[in-house]
Parts: sequence; C-alpha cells; structure tokens
Amino acid sequence: MNEGPVISAVETVLDNGKFGTRTIKFETGFLARQAAGSVTAYLDEDTMLLSATTAGKQPKDHFDFFPLTIDVEERMYAAGKIPGSFFRSEGRPGEDAILTCRLIDRPLRPTFKKGLRNEVQVVITVMALNPDNPYDVLAINAASMSTQLSGLPFSGPVGGVRVALIEGQWVAFPSHSQLEKAVFDMVVAGRVTETGDVAIMMVEAEATEAAWDLIQTGTQAPSEAVVASGLDAAKPFIKQLCDAQSELAKIAAKPVQEFPIFLDYEDDVYAAVAAAASDETAAALTIAGKQEREEKLDDIKASVLEQVAPQFEGREKEIGAAFRSLNKSLVRQRVLRDKIRIDGRGLADIRPLSAEVAVVPRVHGSALFERGETQILGVTTLDMLKLEQQLDTLSPEKHRRYMHKYIFPPFSTGETGRVGSPKRREVGHGALARRALLPVLPTREEFPYAIRQLSEAMGSNGSTSMGSVCASTLSLLQAGVPLRASVAGIAMGLISDEVDGKTEYVALTDILGAEDAFGDMDFKVAGTREFVTALQLDTKLDGIPAEVLAGALTQAREARLAILDVMAEAIDEPEEMSVHAPRIITVKIPVDKIGEVIGPKGKMINQIQDDTGASISIEDDGTIYIGATNGESAEAARQAINAIANPTMPEIGERYLGTVVKTTNFGAFVSLLPGKDGLLHITKLRALNDGKRVEAVEDVVSVGQKIQVQIAEIDDRGKLSLIPFIEGEEAAEAAAETVEAPESDA
Repeated sequence: MNEGPVISAVETVLDNGKFGTRTIKFETGFLARQAAGSVTAYLDEDTMLLSATTAGKQPKDHFDFFPLTIDVEERMYAAGKIPGSFFRSEGRPGEDAILTCRLIDRPLRPTFKKGLRNEVQVVITVMALNPDNPYDVLAINAASMSTQLSGLPFSGPVGGVRVALIEGQWVAFPSHSQLEKAVFDMVVAGRVTETGDVAIMMVEAEATEAAWDLIQTGTQAPSEAVVASGLDAAKPFIKQLCDAQSELAKIAAKPVQEFPIFLDYEDDVYAAVAAAASDETAAALTIAGKQEREEKLDDIKASVLEQVAPQFEGREKEIGAAFRSLNKSLVRQRVLRDKIRIDGRGLADIRPLSAEVAVVPRVHGSALFERGETQILGVTTLDMLKLEQQLDTLSPEKHRRYMHKYIFPPFSTGETGRVGSPKRREVGHGALARRALLPVLPTREEFPYAIRQLSEAMGSNGSTSMGSVCASTLSLLQAGVPLRASVAGIAMGLISDEVDGKTEYVALTDILGAEDAFGDMDFKVAGTREFVTALQLDTKLDGIPAEVLAGALTQAREARLAILDVMAEAIDEPEEMSVHAPRIITVKIPVDKIGEVIGPKGKMINQIQDDTGASISIEDDGTIYIGATNGESAEAARQAINAIANPTMPEIGERYLGTVVKTTNFGAFVSLLPGKDGLLHITKLRALNDGKRVEAVEDVVSVGQKIQVQIAEIDDRGKLSLIPFIEGEEAAEAAAETVEAPESDA
C-alpha cells in the first residue's frame, strides 16, 4: 500500500489587541507537488492562495538580466462569481492582479543570487477569498515561502504585512471594512538580518479616501513622523512571518541546487576597463545635460571597446557591463566623497521647476509640469457618473469614479519602442499617482462627475510618476475640480557604502534616471503641505534601516513644499469649468417617486431627455444626476423632474425654458412642466418681434418651439400669465412694451 503525500504546515497568529487576531498558515505537500516548490497559504481559514515556484532547466545565458516572472491568477470562483466577460472566462490580468505582481517582484528579485540566468516563474492562484480580505500581502509571503522550498539560491525569507492606522493603532492585515475607518494604509516587506533586526525592502503606502474627513474631526494626520512609526510597527509582524516561513523551510525545503552563475564581468575585464577609462569617464559624468553626457559616454565606451577588446576576444559583452559598473562606481564615489551629484547639484537640491496650465485647447483641463528634463502633460476629462469605470474583479470595489492612466511613450527618452497597451510599470505608476490624489478629491455629492486623468510623459529623466502627481493636481484645478488641497510628489534616492569601516547612507533629493539606476533606493513621496498621501519604496539592497528611511522622509517634505510653492504660482484654486465640459446638477427625490419619474417602460424619463437634451441618471437612493452640454438644458430637466417628484406651486418671477404646445388667435400656450402650462398673450410677443405689433401668433412662435419665459401673473384659479425672458434685458422691459390695450380673448 502506497503512503499518501507528506503534508507539512505551520501557522502564526498576529495579535492586533482590541482589533482581534489574524492567523496566517502555510502548508506544503497538498497541491502542485510537481512544482519545484509549492505552498498553500491561508488567512483565517477562508482565504486561500496557491503559490508555485518553478525554474527552467537550462540557463538563458544570452540574457543580461535575471529572467524572473511573477504571475497572479485571479480565479473568479474564489468569490463564487462567474466572470462578467463575453466568454464568461477569466481574461487578461486586471489592475489588482498586476499591482500584486509588482508588490511580489520588488522585494523578491533582489533576494536571488546575483548572476542567476535560469528562468524562474512564480505563479500565485487565488483559490478562495473572503471578500472582506485583501489577498495581495498574503501573496508576498506565499511567493517567498514556495521559493524557499524550491531549492533555488534564494536568501529569503521575505515577509510582507499591511498595517493600517485605525483609531491611533497600527493594525496588521486589516480587512476592507476596517480600512474604511483607517487614516493611512501601508504595505511593508522586509527580511530579518543576521543581527535579528528587520531590514525594509519595499513599501507601498497611501492615505485613505476617508483620511481627509477623519483628520478634520481630530484624527492624527499621517505626517512624516507618523509614517515612520508605521514602518517600525510593521517590523515585529514581518519578523513573525519570516520566522514562520523559516520553520516550515527547515521541515520541507529541498536542498539548494547548484545553478550556473553568469556574472556580468570578471575582475580582469573590470581592471582593464578602469585603467583605460576612469579619468575620462569621471570627467564625462560631470556633464549636466543628459543627452550630451550620454553621447560622451557612448564615445568613451566605443573607444574602450577598441582598446580592450583584443585582450578579451569573445568576451566583448563583459566589457560593456564592466564599463557600466565603472560608471556606477564613479558616480557613487563622488556623491559619498564630495557630496556632489552627476549634474553638479548638492544632495538636497531640486532641479529647475516650471508649472503651466491651459496648455491644450478645448479639453476640460490641462497642465504641463517640468522638473529638469522630466516633462509631464496632465489632461483632465469630466463626464456623467454613469461613465465611471466598472470593475469585474475579486475586490469589493465595483466601480471607479476617478480613473488615472499613465502613458510612457518611447520618445520621452529619445528612443524607439512599442506603443499601445500599458506595461506593468505604466499600470503601477498610474495607480501610484491615483492613490496620491484620492484623499483630496471631492466626494460624489460635492462634485458629481466621473473624472479621467491622463498623465503623458513627454520627457523623462527621473520620476515621471511623481511629476504626474504634480501635473494632475494642476490639471484638475484648471478643470474646476474643487480639490481639498494641492498634492506634489518627489523622488528620493540613496547611496550607501563602507566609509571608515561603517556603512554610510546618503539620501538624494530629486534623483536623475542615472541616480536611480546607479543608486540603492528609489523612494517616491507625495503629499499635501500637511501630510503624506502616498509613498513607494524599492531598494536593491537586502534592506534599509527604518531610521534612514525616516530621515529621507523629512528631506522629501522640504522638497515637496518647494514644489507646491511653484505649483501655487501657476494655479492655487479651482478655475471656472470649461465651456466644453458637461454641466451636472443633482436632484434628490423621494424613493417612492422614482417610478413616476421613469414612467411606464421609461416613457417619462425618455420624454424629459428628448425635450431638454439632458442626460439623466437615477440612483437607488433617489439621487438624480442631470448632465447637459449647457446649463439651460440641465435646469429644464431639473424643473421637469421636480414637477413630478417634488411638485411646488410656481411663483411670480420664476423663469422656465418652455415648449409651445398650442397657438390661438390670442396667444400661445407654453408647457413649463409636465401638467403645468401658461399663456403667453399675443401682446407680449412684441418683445420677440423687434417691438412691432404681432398680427398672427404663428408669425412669431410655432408649436414645438423652445422659448424662455417668466411668470408675470397667477390668477385666483392658478392660471399662469407669461412674458418672454430675453437674456441681457430686464424682464420688466419686455413686459412694458405693450402700447395698446390687450385684445379680446373671445
């Protein structure tokens, strides 16, 4: 009789005090046993992920990078749903899945042995999901766990935790419903160092949509100090998760296999390149302009190849890699030794800034933000709420009113390349900019519009994502969106090395693209003058001390305030909405009147839309959104709806856009509201006939014609007498133009 599979499991309980506990369980030997490493990870029993890590048998030695692929597969059965697509099958990954892939890749990639070229794939499948639980952070731990079991050269474990600031306490693995009460939400990944401390590898964080209202009622704002305290609060939870992973790895991990390692270059090649080009390269790296500097470095590289290649026949690829490494070393030495950067700036200096609004005609809002050679165009489009994005995902978020898209065309770096559907990086940058602005957006009730924001990178040399935050703020204000505060963003860098036997960390403000490539950290921080709204951290190190990050946060705040000052010079409050933007007004009616407004088979609402030209959307709570290309149409639709659902007696002086429904020899009857007509006497038509006597009503108005009128008199029986209302003239003047006695109604 064959023995069954050996199943090993370990669990850990995270204690959130008054907010309860969360149990994380890892189990291996249950599913996907042919993968190099597989694990099922559970959050409180009712959320389950499968993570499977596999490696290609042959190295991709022609690659000059580590071919790691992270895939997240959202199975709709996990939430008991049938996919909403035409084919009723899961399509390409949605935004949640793509962002989770990035969350996993960023801390995992630096943890593999350098020089590994075998293709590695980690596939996370969402198999069961409590709809109140985010699954993304559980996936970080599951991916780390399955990779440790796989026998790959991996210096894990990596632990990931979401902590949210709720009622003054940092709560681990909060539910979606708990996040609604949070002021700040932070995902932190890290690893345990040899000293037992936790080094932080990745951070993704933002203020919540509820943050602004909570802060106004006295809740602590997420200042730099508060955010730093969140990093510290995450560390014990990360250690607990890493310890649990290590415990299971001791039981079930395969021995680490031998994999061929392909270093970018050998020491002898680097020595030859350094001897041939150090001085000339160091001089070239002081050229401030990006294109001029790169052209000079390309010339030096070509010269080095010519000089050194004969010594290393067949190893030409190593020469290019060694030259790049020489560049990196010289840049870092200059920063650490002289505190001077590539373009001559000091450590905390910002490149020249400029901000401008209304740069594109006809669009609802536009702005151009420049920081050095980084140039971002922001364009805002407003429309009816029914055009908000509909989401078919496992997340409880089913529709998205504020949509932020980011485009990074190849010409922004002076190169050629593919254009079209966004890559994962572009999806991530758009999501980061969106999260930075969400806390300051007006509510649906305050501003009943769907908002689409597009960020287009027109030029790139350092943090286009933070430039997108600035350009978007400017563009939204120019479109008339009443933001609660302006938001700006800045990218920070870090360079570290041994100095006199001690590791020194130097933080850089407003990093260039080269400083991002050659540095140890990319730390993006966005916020208002008062608090942080979003941040993102990636590092190439095994981890960064929390106190170093806290110092970088403070340095970033000073830069953010300087950028906000420049933005305020361009625009500091919402402008009037564009004449090309739709006008949307809101009407609240009793729920039991919704049917009357819609009418049998939609007859009434369709009639109102046809008569006024407005677009009408009705919510289940009785809120009605009326959109139109001009205010007159929107107002006419509101009056028609109120006449049905909120009937009130008309008053003298009220104005209406009415429809002529009947003409007689003594005047025209004008429909003001459903069931409410008034008489526009023939003598009053002189105002529409250049003051001349009107012989026949039909000479001036006709049935079906729209006409602006004002109520002049209401008799004892409620009958309405009307006068024309002409823009730019007093209604009284129109009424006073009667020279002779009224004609008989007989």
